[in-house]
Amino acid sequence: MLEKSDIAALVQEWLQLDQNDETRTEITALLEQGSYEELKKRLGTRIAFGTAGLRSKMEGGFSRMNDLTVLQTSQGLAKYLLKMVHDAKERGVVIGHDHRHHSENFARLTATAFITQGFRVWYYHDYIHTPLVPYTVKQKKAAAGIMITASHNPKQDNGYKVYWENACQIIPPHDKGIAETILDNLTPWSWDYNLVDTSDLAAEPEGVIDNYFKDLAELSRFRSDNEKSTLKFTYTAMHGVGAPFAKRAFEVFGLPPFITVDEQIKPDPDFPTVEFPNPEEGKGSLSLSIQTADRNNAHLIVANDPDADRLAIAEKINDEWKLFTGNQIGAVLGAACFEKAKASGIPIDKIAMVASTVSSKFLARMAEVEGFRFEEALTGFKWIGNKSMDLEKEGYHLAFAYEEAIGFTIGDLVKDKDGISALAFFAEWAVQLNNRGLTVNQYLETLYAKYGYFVSENSYFICDDKQVIKTIFERIRYGHDQTQENLKSGIYAYPKQIAGVPVIGVRDLTVGYDSNTPDNKPTLPVSSSSEMITFRLKNNAVFTIRTSGTEPKIKYYSELRGESEEQARKDLSQVVQAIGDDLVEYQQYDLVWRR
Repeated sequence: MLEKSDIAALVQEWLQLDQNDETRTEITALLEQGSYEELKKRLGTRIAFGTAGLRSKMEGGFSRMNDLTVLQTSQGLAKYLLKMVHDAKERGVVIGHDHRHHSENFARLTATAFITQGFRVWYYHDYIHTPLVPYTVKQKKAAAGIMITASHNPKQDNGYKVYWENACQIIPPHDKGIAETILDNLTPWSWDYNLVDTSDLAAEPEGVIDNYFKDLAELSRFRSDNEKSTLKFTYTAMHGVGAPFAKRAFEVFGLPPFITVDEQIKPDPDFPTVEFPNPEEGKGSLSLSIQTADRNNAHLIVANDPDADRLAIAEKINDEWKLFTGNQIGAVLGAACFEKAKASGIPIDKIAMVASTVSSKFLARMAEVEGFRFEEALTGFKWIGNKSMDLEKEGYHLAFAYEEAIGFTIGDLVKDKDGISALAFFAEWAVQLNNRGLTVNQYLETLYAKYGYFVSENSYFICDDKQVIKTIFERIRYGHDQTQENLKSGIYAYPKQIAGVPVIGVRDLTVGYDSNTPDNKPTLPVSSSSEMITFRLKNNAVFTIRTSGTEPKIKYYSELRGESEEQARKDLSQVVQAIGDDLVEYQQYDLVWRR
């Protein structure tokens, strides 16, 4: 329990380290107001560094995103790279930033920390979309990359994303190693915001963006068809950085210019027309796009999130707008990539695709039917990207990878989600479908008719009590009649039936159990720090329940493949009801079910 004297001491520590007038004034004002609870939140803990880097509100305090915590993080990362990566100084680091408040200052101080240690720094002065950082790491063979962005978070947030020398986001144990090294390097080495402009060690990565678009152009197969197309697309950048990159992507594919949502086309860190700048939020976030499309008789909407690493798609069907889910877009793009790979002469048994474990099983089913390789990865492109690289080392052609949160990788341009390459590739495919007399939705229906109707339902239960969460998962794992002996000895008693349907597979990535492998050990990484259990049922239902790392939630991701959409929805609804009633027992624990 922090006493007032402890908090006062933390304030003094902050003021000794911080040289930003704005955040110094914030902390001083809170002390003068006697706002000890707020100071405790801001100063009592440090912002956590993990595989996703940093992400938090932009405020003064050790637990927030600000100049000091960014500088400290960069110092720790620099020292860690010197220890872990061969020739790290000479190879250098890539630094980019988006348009959010303070992003440029954060990027400049990041550069300062590395230059101070003698690193070469490849620095983008202008805004870039996030995938250009890993692309530049690959091009320059850099030791690491840093992107300052909070993606589609609200305007008060910012973040710090780290890529390793393999141009993938970092995975354990690097997150822990960097976090520990940060704590050893908390005293700022320099506060020179302009060092990146004056140092001989810093340079703009000239020509790299041109190379990105040259490589992107190689993904196009139907340029002549694109040039003749009259198909109309409406595009929104969601007040982010995507517009110039999306425009150039259309140009290199020979696609007709898209219609812009003018109110959202320029970068604006205040996101004035949307509360949550995330096109995945639904039709509310795309209301201006829909109005623009209707005025211009366009029947397709394409949307990037603010840092343009995600892609959302909507289509007008019978005077109604349908916003495709990430899984539906994944099915369409996956099938298109499969056709492209086959047409390129790649043997089917050498084609590979990857999706996150909570994404649709559509690609897995497609792989069964067609004969290509499919692999699951843990949630997040840090895992998807590394899994993709592993498959390439085995001699496979990685055609496509995705996660249900509208993140897609086309080919091998980057090993991260990229809303710009996915945008151009999708638009070209939509032109091809139009030439065949098909809408995107009609094409999706043909895929379902061939591979099965996949319906999904994803949501969550709100639970603020960590002990209740622990009890729920222990009961699922060890049964209602659990004893301390059972818990210690690991005698599992997973349900044999759910909604009256036999369970044919259980994978528990918390304790490291998989009923469908010869040794009962999962092939995916295990983490005891988070709960995650996947069930497979005899009626082709698959669902995962897991805890959230950042929110007081028990999340579930469910899907069922059926012979018809109607039957699949009916069967899945019964399974989902059983998740709430029988597995989580939400009523017993008085949990709120967002359904």
